[in-house]
Amino acid sequence: MRSNRRLRRERRTIAVMIAMYCRSHHGDNARTAALCSECAELQSYALRRLETCRFKERKPTCAKCTVHCYAPVMRQRVRAVMRFAGPRMTYRHPIMALWHLLDGLRSSPTLPRTKAPEDHPNV
Repeated sequence: MRSNRRLRRERRTIAVMIAMYCRSHHGDNARTAALCSECAELQSYALRRLETCRFKERKPTCAKCTVHCYAPVMRQRVRAVMRFAGPRMTYRHPIMALWHLLDGLRSSPTLPRTKAPEDHPNV
């Protein structure tokens, strides 16, 4: 149950950050809650990446993760969103920002090492 709360919190945090970024940078949707197509695509991508994360409940924040599952272009876009929205989260969503900071203190889990072909006797 605890892990589900953690992933729900991650989903909410990324959605709020993308919404803040979109409202500020793509002002034509400022009066509505709708995201522009570019930001909606980014949000959909980020949520899919969260769902397929190898670490699931042990997931660290993406900045501390040992596995970078984002495509380079999307990683740059998410970094821009986080760079913009991160400092503003403290004022607009202080509890969410605090949880995100606490999650950032988690140590990054390591993946089990896969054996190289020369380690297998039957190969």
